[in-house]
Amino acid sequence: MKKLCGVLGLMFLLLIAACGEKGQVMDGDGMIQTFEYTQISQDEAREMMAKDDGHVIVDVRREDEYAEGHIPGAILIPNESIDVDPPKELPDFDQIILVYCRSGRRSKEASQ
Repeated sequence: MKKLCGVLGLMFLLLIAACGEKGQVMDGDGMIQTFEYTQISQDEAREMMAKDDGHVIVDVRREDEYAEGHIPGAILIPNESIDVDPPKELPDFDQIILVYCRSGRRSKEASQ
């Protein structure tokens, strides 16, 4: 993982739904749920991934980027596939969800 983070310069966003206020926003079609998130450093992410706290790691890059290399155990949910409905791969929004991409833009969009 150290090599992967150094080579790709991965950016992490920490999504903690249970600890933050959930809100709702009008999206034109109705209300959608929003979640609180915090951007964290690679070092903070590494420390969190070393703990057995029930967290899940989500890679929101494209499938070809994921195939080139990813964090072991990361779930691929490309940002482009995330819609209004929560991804079925993430049934528990009360767990810690570490979301990452290459630059931080897609992980921020996905977390929102």
